[in-house]
Amino acid sequence: MQTLQSGRFYPIWLAGLVLALAASLAQAGGFRLTDTEGKIHSLEGYRGKWVLVNFWATWCPPCQEEIPDLIALHGDKKNNLVVIGIAMDYQDAKQVTDFADGLLVDYPIVLGNAQVARQIGPIQGLPTTYLYNPEGKMVAQQVGAITRESVESFITRKSPRPKK
Repeated sequence: MQTLQSGRFYPIWLAGLVLALAASLAQAGGFRLTDTEGKIHSLEGYRGKWVLVNFWATWCPPCQEEIPDLIALHGDKKNNLVVIGIAMDYQDAKQVTDFADGLLVDYPIVLGNAQVARQIGPIQGLPTTYLYNPEGKMVAQQVGAITRESVESFITRKSPRPKK
């Protein structure tokens, strides 16, 4: 069993506390984002639905690999889920919209920056995904690619069972 060294534990503990506080503050106020078509998306506006927020970049291979699954999740109305993609680290809006159009992305795309990211939570790598439950509470976060199956499985496990 590994022991915690006092000199190293404090900075790690403090960093964890800061990340948890930042995430809780972000989720307490929700978010308000404007997509590339000028439509506003807010966490409150999606009350009653699962909301998956995915930070990605056009140059990121794992981001590109998960896009078909995100399209499928967004298009499947049975899962009561909306996907919002937030493009990070891009040259200009046209680069992002052309890329998304080329892949037939039909979920909203937001042009991300530090201010947008602060509304959701820390980004430790791309892709980073946050999942909110229908009550608007952040219930999951993942750095790295996700799959349709993993999201659907998580939602199934966390959804309330219908009463008999």
